[in-house]
Amino acid sequence: MTETTRTVRLPDHLRPVTSPRARPAAVVRGPHYRITVLTSRLLRLEYSPDGDFEDRASQAVLHRDLEPPEFRVLDSEGRLEILTEHLHLVYDRGEFAPHGLSVKVLGGVSNYHSVWHYGEEGERNLGGTARTLDGVDGACALEPGLMSRYGFSVLDDSSTLVFGDDGWLAPRARPGSDGNAGGRVDLYFFGYGRDYRACLRDYYRISGPTPLVPRFALGNWWSRYHRYSEEEYRGVIERFAEAEVPLSVAVLDMDWHLTEIDPAHGSGWTGYTWNRELFPDPEGFARWLHGRGLALTLNVHPADGIAAHEEAYERAALALGLDPAAGEAIAFDPADPEFLSAYLREVHHPLEEAGVDFWWLDWQSGPYSRLRGLDPLWVLNHVHFLDSARGGRLPLTFSRYAGPGSHRYPIGFSGDTIVTWESLAFQPYFTATASNVGYGWWSHDIGGHMGGYKDDDLAARWVQLGVFSPITRLHSSSMPFTGKEPWRFRPDAEAAMEEFLRLRHRLVPYLHTMNHRAAGEGRPLVEPLYYEHPEAAEAYEVPNQFLFGSELMVAPIVSLRDRALHRASVTAWLPPGDWFDVFTGTRYRGGRRVQMFRTLESIPVLARAGAILPLAAGPPANGVACPERIAVRVFGGASGTFELVEDDGSGAAGRREHQVRTPIVFDWDAGSLRVGPAHGSADGVPRTRAWEIAIEGISRPGAVRVTAGGRELDAVAEYDEQAATLRVAAEGIDASEALTVTAGDGFGLAPNRTVPAVERLLTDVHAEFAVKGEVYALVASGAPPAAVVAALAGLGLDEGLMGALLELILADAG
Repeated sequence: MTETTRTVRLPDHLRPVTSPRARPAAVVRGPHYRITVLTSRLLRLEYSPDGDFEDRASQAVLHRDLEPPEFRVLDSEGRLEILTEHLHLVYDRGEFAPHGLSVKVLGGVSNYHSVWHYGEEGERNLGGTARTLDGVDGACALEPGLMSRYGFSVLDDSSTLVFGDDGWLAPRARPGSDGNAGGRVDLYFFGYGRDYRACLRDYYRISGPTPLVPRFALGNWWSRYHRYSEEEYRGVIERFAEAEVPLSVAVLDMDWHLTEIDPAHGSGWTGYTWNRELFPDPEGFARWLHGRGLALTLNVHPADGIAAHEEAYERAALALGLDPAAGEAIAFDPADPEFLSAYLREVHHPLEEAGVDFWWLDWQSGPYSRLRGLDPLWVLNHVHFLDSARGGRLPLTFSRYAGPGSHRYPIGFSGDTIVTWESLAFQPYFTATASNVGYGWWSHDIGGHMGGYKDDDLAARWVQLGVFSPITRLHSSSMPFTGKEPWRFRPDAEAAMEEFLRLRHRLVPYLHTMNHRAAGEGRPLVEPLYYEHPEAAEAYEVPNQFLFGSELMVAPIVSLRDRALHRASVTAWLPPGDWFDVFTGTRYRGGRRVQMFRTLESIPVLARAGAILPLAAGPPANGVACPERIAVRVFGGASGTFELVEDDGSGAAGRREHQVRTPIVFDWDAGSLRVGPAHGSADGVPRTRAWEIAIEGISRPGAVRVTAGGRELDAVAEYDEQAATLRVAAEGIDASEALTVTAGDGFGLAPNRTVPAVERLLTDVHAEFAVKGEVYALVASGAPPAAVVAALAGLGLDEGLMGALLELILADAG
């Protein structure tokens, strides 16, 4: 190709905001070492043979300009000590070595295990995440995380690239003339004991926070690798609507673009030109989707560059000073900021202007580029995410994990898993553990991508996990039999899948509040149980159980039903206190392990006493608009608070002046629930609303009074005896008013309805009628639970039936 002279400048919006230079008061320095006390539990440890140190932002660490904590320096011959409130560093001032550099975590796990020596990887690391689950059938190895049961971890930042003054990446300066990577050491020591949340918060302080994701990302995504025509894709969306299963994101895999091309131009795997035989009017199709409340994303494989057959080819060639008449392909060069600028501006921007909301970056071509150490996947994530914020939009991209710092570029695509029970069984642990490197927005191929086998239980259980995952995206391969449309499955699986997908959209008010919490407080939506209970051994022994936001705990079922019992089970650990199953209403006494049995209709999703769960009410519909009807589920037994956060959906949504915050306060002792008044203002958030309140797990209250703005309401208040729930419906409540529900004589906990629950179980299971009758008589006798269990033990019951009975009989036993 013929080149012309051109000026290279990275656009301002592709330059990250950084504050990389630490404050002088935080730095302890010698001829070849520099130690920066970033917080009382976070140290930067650098060694440089030439005495020069790196003050530029790196791919993993953008910010070091933190207010330093108080610390002491003890400096004696041959020995340097630094003491903070939480750490004690001892260093011999020489080249970093295990015998010369150590850090002790004060008040840590133990005197022995809380000491790190340079070079140690750290035992009992709790794991991080992996780049991809492509082709994984079951479990895979995870990279180390930031948390360890021994209380410390180390992030090695010695080899990452750094940002220059122009906002682009460059290698670190290295000693020696050979250009090798040896010599300099750049580590971050995290010494947090078992305060895992504090560790994560400080990691976000130096690496950058998790961004707010657009509200539409929190609903159901429809995706399939399939050669759709526009007519066929519309038909699928309409079929979901007929089934009253809402969607919020429409995904088109690679066949949206030309794939059958002249081999001289490549394989067709990479493409940017709509296939107008399949989609004759792409702009009209995008408008049709948007009119039905769906965002649109397209899959791209950028590795083969921009070939001459592409509609964008001439524009891109001219922008790069090349001769389009030559017809030579423009190579994909992630190391060239000028190429990336043209790639975004000339190829992607026109497609976005025609209706594409964000991109699915499907990079499968390895971690190498022309610039040593520069992973093309990382570059794609970085520039696409920043570029998507143009015009004040809330940025979003969809791509694989590319190492520490990747949490800044949500959402993660975990890759093409195999359709097996083993794959499903790994995903809850995989998702929760990713929080240990701050990576909170995984999107899995719900139902699995390829291979494996058809199993209706597997499909339904995977959807149930997907609904209680960061992102719910149904997906499959192009094989005719692998689609995840619920109507492809048997009636019981279809019904379970559809009901859970409806639930996902009802959960959006809760999910979006947790989205704000993740961005503002550094708390991922999905957390391992040990974040909340770091000193409880049991919290580490249930790796598939996780916290889902502030109010819920999930123990997914990842095994086939027992045919006779018609149920599958999971053994969960319940922390101390009372817990309610949000589907069955059963109340459990905590502080113990419980084997929980469930039909295909549900999985154990538990709310602690006092939990407040806001949901969208009303008929299911596409999109995730702020609802005019809000249902609030409140679980009795303790007081609780929740602040519902809503916004206008713009890029400014992360700022409080573009938010509406509605406090909800449940006072168990006073017998009252108070909603609002709301604070703030934002477009799209209703000023008046209907509230549907359910206070669950309580005995029948006395007189119930409902007020708004101090005036008495003629609200409907009913007590449901079967569900032990007080229901209140209030219409037309202004956001400026406080809605209050008060029970005159307070609230009391209702006992579980154990006998009816056992009767339902016995009706359902396959067993001898005589045995059923004997079991029922024992349970209905009114004898104490311990006596009933002792009598049941003598009947020689099937293990599964006995376990299911014990769950119900002992659920709320003291």
